[in-house]
Amino acid sequence: MSKYVKYVVLVGAIAMLVLGITNGEMAAVLRKAVTICMECIGIG
Repeated sequence: MSKYVKYVVLVGAIAMLVLGITNGEMAAVLRKAVTICMECIGIG
């Protein structure tokens, strides 16, 4: 494998993170996490 493969994967991962954040996915995931957490402790 080329030594550049890890850098290509890193750039791809960062690009996907930025794309998800700009599409509002971070808020959706946080909302789901809070709901699950509240259900686990019996509040939600």
